[in-house]
Amino acid sequence: MKLGIVGLPNVGKSTLFNAITNAGAQSANYPFCTIEPNIGVVAVPDKRLDVLAEMYAPDKYTPASIEFVDIAGLVKGASRGEGLGNKFLSNIRECDAIVHVVRCFENDDIIHVEGSIDPSRDIETIHLELVLSDLEMMERRIDKTKKMLKGDKKYQRDLAFYERVREALENGKPARSVDCDDEESALLHEVALLTSKPVIYAANMSDADFSGGIEQNAGYRAVKEIAAAEHAGVLPICAQIEEEIVEMNAEEKEMFLADMGLEESGLDRLIKECYALLGLISYLTAGKQEVRAWTIKNGTKAPQAAGKIHSDFERGFIRAEVISFDDLVSCGSMTAAKEKGLVRSEGKEYVMKDGDVVLFRFNV
Repeated sequence: MKLGIVGLPNVGKSTLFNAITNAGAQSANYPFCTIEPNIGVVAVPDKRLDVLAEMYAPDKYTPASIEFVDIAGLVKGASRGEGLGNKFLSNIRECDAIVHVVRCFENDDIIHVEGSIDPSRDIETIHLELVLSDLEMMERRIDKTKKMLKGDKKYQRDLAFYERVREALENGKPARSVDCDDEESALLHEVALLTSKPVIYAANMSDADFSGGIEQNAGYRAVKEIAAAEHAGVLPICAQIEEEIVEMNAEEKEMFLADMGLEESGLDRLIKECYALLGLISYLTAGKQEVRAWTIKNGTKAPQAAGKIHSDFERGFIRAEVISFDDLVSCGSMTAAKEKGLVRSEGKEYVMKDGDVVLFRFNV
């Protein structure tokens, strides 16, 4: 999974990126500090893998991972070349979702490019720049399709769809608001429009907001309202807290979060929100050689899940030997689970479930 981080300058975007990826991206109190896109890869926390590692003592431990891409802060006029952000929008076109960091805290020492804190205005500024950037890309795709249409009339349907998307963008609506059938969804995916991607709003608040109650923050309430109207995700977060806990060991981190009244770090909550928003689950493979988590779309069938490991697994799929994680743990070993008849043999139509521990049988 790949997530693009966007926002205005000085909203805590790079601070949050540093904290969740521990990548050491430059972060300072002036606009356009992030000059080049920053990329960081983080492991997806999964306690089930830890349990399997204890059971199998594997040579290799491989959790699922997420790639974060942090680009320069966008400003009004970015789509026309203002600031530096537009130069790097291409870096997030291939992302699966966008994390839009919105500043919901007051701090006179940290400059806001608009001179005041107003999450609704800031969200609209970024939204407009993404729409304008997509509109430019859509115009190019329409011109290209018109040329192709002269040689082959089959592109007429594509053109009609692209023109519908352009109309939505011209009216300030995101591409994801356009109704699509499966074929049109594939076309939209090809164009890689920014506004076709799911959005999670990360409402960045102060540590005082977290200890005092997040609902008291008017900015957060405004972000929540916008997210609800768009069917987008929303995550209250404090980049400052994330920055503090990144250097802590597990015990210190747990105590610190408990003192703040939090059960999980912002990274853990962000990952869960992303998985839910994108409809993702994980299945597990386990053995002496390796324990590993594999990320798939909810609803994926066994052969396609096997293809995540290697295309040969999908091509030569015979069956999947499946047991739920909970059943495996309660039995204590795969041998004991087999004796109790809890290991199932599933065929090509089996729909994978979150937490399935699987051994694929194949022949090519």
